[in-house]
Amino acid sequence: MRYTLRQLEYFVAAGEAGSIRHASVKLSISQPSISTAISHLEQELGVQLFVRHHAQGLSLTPAGHKLIAEAKRVIGMAEGLYAAAAEATDQVRGRLAVGSMVTLAPMIMPELVHGFLSTYPATEIRQFEADHEWLLDRLKRAEIDIAITYDLQTPEGVSFSPLASLAPHALVCESHPLAGRDEVSLSELASEPLILLDLPISREYFYTLFFAEGLEPRIYSRSTHQEVVRTMVANGYGYTLANVRPRSDIALDGRRVVRIRLTGEHRPMVIGTATLANVRKSRLLESFEEHCRTFISDASIPGMAGPDFQTG
Repeated sequence: MRYTLRQLEYFVAAGEAGSIRHASVKLSISQPSISTAISHLEQELGVQLFVRHHAQGLSLTPAGHKLIAEAKRVIGMAEGLYAAAAEATDQVRGRLAVGSMVTLAPMIMPELVHGFLSTYPATEIRQFEADHEWLLDRLKRAEIDIAITYDLQTPEGVSFSPLASLAPHALVCESHPLAGRDEVSLSELASEPLILLDLPISREYFYTLFFAEGLEPRIYSRSTHQEVVRTMVANGYGYTLANVRPRSDIALDGRRVVRIRLTGEHRPMVIGTATLANVRKSRLLESFEEHCRTFISDASIPGMAGPDFQTG
């Protein structure tokens, strides 16, 4: 065999991403390395895997479609050797694909993953950040092993293990008339312009908070990017609702946001781990789940401020 697993991984990444550039970003590998790997595979296998479109990426040929499925199977079998070796020797080793809710990833994942890799140096973590809907879809396809996400619309066949609760709160700019308040009601906010974090399923959660009290929000603007929402709020465009508690109250442009408690009883978002139900878990996956239970709780969440409202 004159091709490597690494070359197969580059081929799969390019096929799924639809371009060498996007695959390069996903894998943190240079574009020439991926191009060379694909060219070598095509030469070795004697087939054309992709049609190259000038300035428009790649598309799989019919042969490429067949071979990418086989490449995934080969990679999966190779990774299974690590799991088998770990079971036989009672060691924790191998590669784990971990997805994280995009709003949680910047705070939770760096500390969480670093701690795990320090404890188990024979392991490798591949990280994916996306919205809740994408994570559940990839989990059901077995393209990721575990997702750190919220308890929102967990489908049949997926098991969710809760770790910590995040109550909703309001964010305003420091010059907002409400900024000096300790708490505020949704009825007071409903007539104010809302900057909505517009992610699948998450947006429905925020709508439900209003609808449960017979209110309708006045949406001024939407964004799928958490930091865009925070920066717009910091600049006085309106308020937003959030659950995450970044340790910094400074938006990316240097302006400050202020966090205000919501009065009343509101359903929190619950952080937890989602895995496929009724599937035997590897020692590696079980160890990562235990690591999550140790480091994520109501008492402490990596990268997040405490539940008090002393800071923004």
